[in-house]
Order: sequence, then structure tokens, then C-alpha cells
Amino acid sequence: MYHAETLKDKIQLYMRILFPIMITQISLAAMNLVDTMMSGRVGTDDLAGVAIGASLWSPIFTGMNGVMLAITPIIAQLMGANERHKIHRTVTQAIFLSIILGIGIIVVGTFALDPVLNLMDLEESVHHIAFHYLVGLSIGIVPLFLSNVIRNFFDGQGFTRITMIITVLAVPFNVLLNYSLIFGHFGLPKLGGIGAGYATGITFWIIAIISILMTFKVQAVKEFKLFVQWAKPSVKAWKEQLAIGIPIGLSIFFEASIFSVVTLLVGKMFTTNVIAANQIVLSFTTLLFMVPLSLSMAITIVVGYSIGGKRLEAAKKYSFIGVIGAVGFLAIASIFLFFFREPIAYLYTTDPAVVQIAGQLFIIAIIYSLSDASQASLQGVLRGYKDVKVPFYIAFVAYWIIGIPSGYLLAAFTSWGPAGFWIGITLGLTGAAVGFFIRLRIIYRKQKANLALNKG
Repeated sequence: MYHAETLKDKIQLYMRILFPIMITQISLAAMNLVDTMMSGRVGTDDLAGVAIGASLWSPIFTGMNGVMLAITPIIAQLMGANERHKIHRTVTQAIFLSIILGIGIIVVGTFALDPVLNLMDLEESVHHIAFHYLVGLSIGIVPLFLSNVIRNFFDGQGFTRITMIITVLAVPFNVLLNYSLIFGHFGLPKLGGIGAGYATGITFWIIAIISILMTFKVQAVKEFKLFVQWAKPSVKAWKEQLAIGIPIGLSIFFEASIFSVVTLLVGKMFTTNVIAANQIVLSFTTLLFMVPLSLSMAITIVVGYSIGGKRLEAAKKYSFIGVIGAVGFLAIASIFLFFFREPIAYLYTTDPAVVQIAGQLFIIAIIYSLSDASQASLQGVLRGYKDVKVPFYIAFVAYWIIGIPSGYLLAAFTSWGPAGFWIGITLGLTGAAVGFFIRLRIIYRKQKANLALNKG
């Protein structure tokens, strides 16, 4: 990482950080894509069961990952301010915290999973697949959270290629495990959609092991002596990280949970075919969203580094580059999605009825994707400033006061049906984008005033 001077240099640095993040995020999304596609080839019940299980897991995973994401802007600002000596303690405490959170999620899930699924009144086969999919996935929760801390440690320093290499190495293992456990190859049992959960859980272990090995092998990070020298666990340090991480985690949770709630409500209000179609649309648009999400994560790093070095104008330029890039990509991708929506659906299922429903939902999803790109990139800028509390409130109002209620009303009381939920999501995401933009303008002015005061 370095402080780029010209606009051209800034774009080059940003792209150097962005590209590996993009490959990493697409690879992670590809794992979910493989789960969904292979499960769909077994049968509609397996696809629906994996859809329900993934919808319950997704907001928990993204929310907890958001808590760990606090490490990225903290380290980026420490690097920008040339305070490298503080990094070891910060990361070590985050490792302790990640293990505690992972164990906590498993304990809560042990008691809450079956009652939550019972509330949904699912078909017995779908209930069984969803339950055991999550049981299989749970074996990898602790290593997943641990590897996310290590990833944020690498990314915060600009070493995004390291995480890319780790994830790309893990993808073939995930595909092979899915193929073996879903369809029963190489002497392993045929578990259907349930096998996708176990394959994912085992893959999380593989990622964690490779991540830990990288801290010993990569010369640029060996100086921090992670997993060699251990600091004493500190509740105070955990509180400091949680003060930033919890608002980030909750903001991400509120966004991810609207998609999960929609899936759960669709499961309660509509047929198995609609559940499957909804999951197809959600799965593919999530894959597309990995690009603007990657742009957002790269923005956090370069903005945080610039703010740490007290370079406000550089942070502003990086913000512009990232937001325009995110919206521009989704605008182009939406054209592709419109013309190929049904062929894309056929990648997941051979059921024409499911494909027809998915094709209709894809049209609405195109609109929401543009709003999603805007709000994600703007939120990435705000995290670079370590401004997380007000964005948390904006996210809550936009997603849960505007998005979910309006979507439910449109789905339940108009002829829109399941498409009504996607219209509600679009309204919520658009509201979030507007709120984050206003907040960014306020934060920028405050930072500018503070810098002028300090110089004076």
C-alpha cells in the first residue's frame, strides 16, 4: 500500500487491490452456486430445502462476518498512519473474538434451528433437507469466522492477492465434495441437498488451514508473528472492536436478512415451485452482486488508508471511482440478464414451470440490483471513514421499515404475488442508497473542517 498522487495512480492502485477481491468474492459465491445447481439436479425438494437452509444461514453468516470486517478499516488506518506496531494485538484479539462468536452461533443453533423450521410449516421432505443441510454446514462455522479475521488482516494491508489465492485453491475442493456427497460418488453416501451442507462445512476447514499456513509462508506478514506470539485475551480490546464491528454486522445483517425473510415468506405463502424459482433468482443475482460488493470492500481499504494518512481529497476521489464503477457494472450486467434470464434459469433446473416463474422474477431483480450496487458502494466508503453507527440506523429503517413491510403488502394483497417482495426490496435498497449518500456528504464536511482546524 502507498499514497498514490495522481488520478491515474489512484485508479491503478485501486484496481490492483480490487481485482483479487473480486476473484475471491466470485469464488465464494460460486460455492453457493454449486450447492444450488447440484441440489436442483437432484430434485425440486432438494433445491427448496437448500434454499430455506441457505436463507436461514446467510444473514447470520454475513452479520457475523460484518463484525469481523471491522478489522479491515482499523488496519488500513493503522497502516496509513504508519502505526504497524499495533496490528499484532488487534488481530490476535479478533481471533479470540471470532472463536467465541463461532461457538456461540453453534450453541444457539442447537436449540433454535428446529423450532424456527417448525414455524415455517414446510413440507416434511423440505424441512428434513433444510435442517440437515445446516447441521452439516455447522461443522465449519468456527474455522470460517477464524479465516475471515485472517482475510481481513491481509486485505487491510492491501494484500488482497493472498486471499484470492486461498479461495481459488478451495473452490475445486468444494466442487469435488459437492459432487461426491450430493450424488454419492467415490464411495461416499448419496445425501442430496444435505450433502451440500457438509461439503461447505468441510471447505471452510480447508480455507482456514490454508489461511493460517499463509501467515507463516508470506514474508510480508511474518513480522506480525500471528499464531506464534499470543497476547492475553482482553475484554477491553473486544469491546473496542465490537464498537465498530457490531454496527457493521447489524447493517449487513439487516440487508441480508431481507432476502432471507422474503425466501421464508415465499416458502410460507407460495408453492415449492415458487420457492425454487425465488432461490434461482436470488442465487444468480447474488453472484452478480459480488462485483459491486468487491468494489465496496476495495473502497473501504483505500479510503481507510487515505484517512489514516490525513489525505481527505484522495479519499473523495477513491469514493467516486468506486461508486461509479459499481453502478456502471450492474447497469451492463442487467442488459445481459434481461435477454438471457430463462437460459440462466435452466442452468439450475429442468422444470419449465420453475423456469417461467424465475424469468418473471428476474425482470424485477434487474431494477433492485442497481439500487443494491449504489448502497453497497456508498456503505463501503463510510466504513473507510469508520463511520458505522448512523449507517446502521439508516440500514434498519430502509430495509425493515420500508423494504419488508411494503414487499409483504404488495405480495399478499395485490396481483403482484412473489414479485411484490422484490419490488419492496428495491424500495428499501433505494432508500438506503439515498440515506448513505446524505450521510457521506455530512461526514466529508466534518472531516474537512477537522483537518482545517488541526492545520490552523
